[in-house]
Order: sequence, then structure tokens, then C-alpha cells
Amino acid sequence: MNIVIVGSGNVATHFAHTLYRNGHQILQVYSRQSANAKALADAVEAESTTTFCDLSIDADLYIIAVSDQAIPNVIAEMPDIKKGIVVHTSGATSLGVLHRFSKKGVIYPAQSISKQVNINMSLIPFGIEAGSDQVYQTITDLIRPISPHLFPCNSEQRIALHVAAVLVNNFSNALFNIAQQILEREHLAFDLLRPIILETANKVQNHLPSEVQTGPAARNDLGTINKHLQFLSYSNELTEIYQHLSNFIIKSRQK
Repeated sequence: MNIVIVGSGNVATHFAHTLYRNGHQILQVYSRQSANAKALADAVEAESTTTFCDLSIDADLYIIAVSDQAIPNVIAEMPDIKKGIVVHTSGATSLGVLHRFSKKGVIYPAQSISKQVNINMSLIPFGIEAGSDQVYQTITDLIRPISPHLFPCNSEQRIALHVAAVLVNNFSNALFNIAQQILEREHLAFDLLRPIILETANKVQNHLPSEVQTGPAARNDLGTINKHLQFLSYSNELTEIYQHLSNFIIKSRQK
């Protein structure tokens, strides 16, 4: 398949490299930054461009892998695509944003992706949405050799998955950061928490989170909770976070 990659960031880079290794031809890489476009294009033997006027209109697939905020502007600037399928990779953007293209879809990798990390794409679940059965089949045929974890996912389901992913990935990492700050105030190393973080992550590989919730809030141990709140009283923000999360756990255990 002949493919144009629109973007040069984390997701665009992994898609370009993975599709290239799987025998597809990357025709072009577009990026507003010439150096970024050229670096990725050179790595996958493609042309680079910084203008949509030079974008090929003969590719089989156009993958828009840019920030959510940039997607509408990119779509507005792209030339009319008559032959190829145009997809985006966003979890929080509906299929409808691609309305001006007759063949459209979404390939959403439910994973946090960075250039610096060597990600095994075969382990990533991919949510697929398409404007027609034919486009859906074409997209699944493209992705299945990369990852067997494909599933149909409409726009409402996709944003639910994206919200859930933010909670378990971005928000949990923010809590790790808070924990690091708390320990550093008492001259303790964050390394002390790595075993319990790993154990928590391992438990939910085989159990639902609701089945393995532990801690003072799960036991409704108000004495310990109050001691913790007193310890955190140096920060109203941290006190509120701790209190809100504890209340959520207590209420969820009462259902």
C-alpha cells in the first residue's frame, strides 16, 4: 500500500516505521518543520514536504497523526483526495471531522507512544472506525499484520477509551509525581515505591480493579485517613486530592 504520513511526532513516527518494516511504501511525510519531515522521510525512504500544495493525491492511504488541536486545520488545508482513504489516529476526535473525504476512518492505538521508547506495536489494541464496510476491511487488513488486537470502536466508545486511558496512564503518573514529592520532603527515595507500583500493575492484569482495591479507604479506616490528611495539611491541593480519592473508594465499596 502507498501511504502518506501527515505529521512527524510520536505517533506518526511509529506508524511510519512500522508500516515501512511491514513492506508498505511511504510516499511522503508532511510536517510544518522541514527538519522533522526530512528526518522521518529519510528513515523510511520517502519524500518530505512542508506544504500541502505538494502533497500527493495518488496515495492509497493518508494517516493524519498530529495533535488533536491541529486536526481540523490539517483537514481544511489538505487537497481533495478522491482515491485514497483518509484516517486520523486520535482518541478524542470523532470520525465526522473527516466529512469532506469520501473514504474515511480512524486507527486509534490505545497506548501512550513516545519516540524514545521502543514500543512493541503487536501488543497494542487498535480501535478501528470507518465510514463504510469496505474501508473498515481495508484498514483491518492493513493493521492485522501489525497487531492482532483489533476491535470495532465508534466515536463515543473511542472517547470513553481515551478518557479511561488518561486516568490509568496520565493521572496515575501524576499521582506517582505527587508521591515522589511527598517522599522527597522527608528525604526518602522514590525507588522505595517501585515494587508496590509494579505489584499494583501486575494485579490488574488478572483481576478487575474493583476486585483488588486495598488501603485505608477500602477498609473505611477513618482514623488512618485522618492521620494522612493531617500529615498533608501543608498543602490544601494535596489534601483535597487525597480526600476526593478516599471518598470515591469508600462510596464504591458501599455499592
